[in-house]
This record gives sequence, structure tokens and C-alpha cells, in this order.
Amino acid sequence: MNEKTLILVVDDDPDLVESVSMKLEAEGFAVDKAYDGVEAMDRIKTRRPALVILDVMMPRKNGYELCDELKKSEEYKDISVLLLTAVADAVTSTNYTHQGGKNTLADDYIPKPIELDQLVDLVRENL
Repeated sequence: MNEKTLILVVDDDPDLVESVSMKLEAEGFAVDKAYDGVEAMDRIKTRRPALVILDVMMPRKNGYELCDELKKSEEYKDISVLLLTAVADAVTSTNYTHQGGKNTLADDYIPKPIELDQLVDLVRENL
């Protein structure tokens, strides 16, 4: 049986989660959804994704916190993380830096508003 690659989409904007999920499913990926960092970690523990598309600004646990938690964990560090950010100019270099100067260990990032074809390309590059 050919199992589809699972992508977890995490954002507190339900419309964005739905549009990204529909695009990924149309491209042949399996998709799981979460609406904040705490819910995302619960989903990851239940059904491990190959890649997480992760919004930066979210309630309860933001994207930077969840990304760091995943990348510093022996169990989850190999899950690819794409950060979604509305402030693309605040994200620079390979260990992406946000406006507060904190480094994050994300594998890549994509600015908002999202161009869905570009997102799919990044997903494929990071799998």
C-alpha cells in the first residue's frame, strides 16, 4: 500500500488552514490540522507528520516555541518545519532570526500572504 506523506498545518486562521490543506491534499499529501502550538504538539504525538507548516504568531504556544521544542527533541528533531511569517524581512539567514533577535531552528520559511504553488514547492524540497 502506498502511504501518503503526512503534513501538519498549524495556524490560528481557520481559512488559511483550510486553503493550505485543500492545496496539499490536491497535490497528493495527507493533511492533519491544528490551530495553536499546544494542539499541534498533541497531534504530532498522536500522528507523527513528515513536515509541519507552522505559523509564527499563535495563542497558547507560538511557532518559535514549538519549532524549538521539536528541533531540540531527540524524538522529533527530524520532522521538517516550515515557518509561516507575516514579517518576512524579520526572518533571515539559515538559523532564522525573528525581530526579537532569537534564532529558530526551522528548516525553511515562507512569507504571508502565502503563494500556494510556492508553498508546495517548499514542502517538496524539505521532505
